[in-house]
Amino acid sequence: MKRLLITGAAGALGRAMRTRLASHADILRLSDISDLGEAQPNEELVRCDLGDAEAVHRLVEGCDGIVHLGGISVEDKFSKIMNANLLGLYNLYEAARAHGQPRIVFASSNHTVGFYRQDQHIDVTAPMRPDGLYGVSKCFGEALARLYFEKFGQETALVRIGSCMEKPTNHRMLSSWMSYRDFTQLIACVFRAPMLGCPVIWGISDNDSKWWDNSHAAYLGWKPQDNAEGFRAELDASLGRPDPKAALHVYQGGNFVNDPIFPES
Repeated sequence: MKRLLITGAAGALGRAMRTRLASHADILRLSDISDLGEAQPNEELVRCDLGDAEAVHRLVEGCDGIVHLGGISVEDKFSKIMNANLLGLYNLYEAARAHGQPRIVFASSNHTVGFYRQDQHIDVTAPMRPDGLYGVSKCFGEALARLYFEKFGQETALVRIGSCMEKPTNHRMLSSWMSYRDFTQLIACVFRAPMLGCPVIWGISDNDSKWWDNSHAAYLGWKPQDNAEGFRAELDASLGRPDPKAALHVYQGGNFVNDPIFPES
């Protein structure tokens, strides 16, 4: 690609992808509302509020692909979620429609299905069971992406990220973890595929313990290399035996099921 846009580039996952995707395009256009530091030789830094439609249109112009990591990534007040995750996403899709429909990797979330139990194994046909307003916003995002695909042909990979970080930090992540390396390879497969469509993809590594079936996405050629099982002994030693009655170890969404609806005031 000539120019790849990464939104949410100042966040933890955005920073990880900033370095790992540097060789995947001639230019990385990096965006966030937070400080992005100093630009590297092949980077363009753009401070942008996703709720600002005109700014988002300028942000997307000239881009050949988009990795959309921007928005609120935890449970929060509805007003914050609405601006970044609902209005912001609508602005992004309208901008993409106006500027040649670059292919999009949308960071959806396992919290679209957070109220399934960890002893349940599901595929992408399972009804959504969001565990909070954040999860609802990702359900909205998937529906919006599907609308733009059906109506305009906009291709999007809807990646329901489990827990993407350097390594698992609790026992739940032995099932939900996706390594940075595997996410980078997934992104490469998405942009390399001759035809993408609008698939839902479970964002997990090749973990021994799995709740989610990714067989429908085999056509992308993505073969995760990492496995959370290698961290089990370390977690056992540092955290002890998990409490089988705790939400963290009962529900696929973990502790998100316990979050309240946060008041606006």
